[in-house]
Amino acid sequence: MSQFREILRELRPDVSYNLHSHTQFCDGRATMAEFAEAAVKARMSHYGFSPHSPINVPSTCNMSSAAVYEYIAEVERLRELHADAPTKFLVSMEIDYIGQEWGPAIDYFQELPLDYRIGSVHFIPDLHGGMCDIDGSPLNFARNLHEVFDDNLRYVVDKFYEQSMAMVEAGGFDIIGHLDKIGYNASTIDPEIEFQPWYQDHVEALINAVASKGLTAEINTKAYSKTGRFYPHQRHFKKLRDAGISVVVNSDAHYTELIEASRREAFEMFAGV
Repeated sequence: MSQFREILRELRPDVSYNLHSHTQFCDGRATMAEFAEAAVKARMSHYGFSPHSPINVPSTCNMSSAAVYEYIAEVERLRELHADAPTKFLVSMEIDYIGQEWGPAIDYFQELPLDYRIGSVHFIPDLHGGMCDIDGSPLNFARNLHEVFDDNLRYVVDKFYEQSMAMVEAGGFDIIGHLDKIGYNASTIDPEIEFQPWYQDHVEALINAVASKGLTAEINTKAYSKTGRFYPHQRHFKKLRDAGISVVVNSDAHYTELIEASRREAFEMFAGV
């Protein structure tokens, strides 16, 4: 049994846990020590640190390769500091898939001593030879859509799912992060886009690919209190269940007070499909 499968066996829906969080090593808003204290106070069984990985394109949100071993050492320090606490601290990364040359499957990430790996798509090829972040705020998304994608929303959505499918095929990770995240930003431009047959085909194909590879899907609760949606959207929960995909519920916390944000609602909603 893989290390991550052992972790999965230990998780319980009636006991808090969180496997997706961001701290001072990337775009988080608190230190790892502060997150650790919050996790212990919440009596979480497992708490995973998962900074945005180093990448090979410019980004202000990703950790630098020079900081990787400092980060890993800090997880070990916190494990020792909280050795008597009920919380097991885990070392991970949210690894960006940029393309065949950079993603979870490359040797660099496979050789790091991580407990598990989250694979996510935040960047896609633009129309001018670069890579563009399509995961930011709706305002930034709209600006990028106009400036680097020539207002071609269909291209952006198609490319997000193409990149996601390529990442799943390449493998090298355990959890797929926020697998339909593009749907939120795209729907701020076209509110009907997620109901189009071609869009639904993308989601179903990705879910089927995740199932065929035996991957775990996260239900990302980060935005629920503000937008009323999870990632994947709750309308897709039954598809996950019907496909036999194992699920973890993560808050994708960037703030200590949000480590449990909307996780209970997600568990209840998933249990009800």
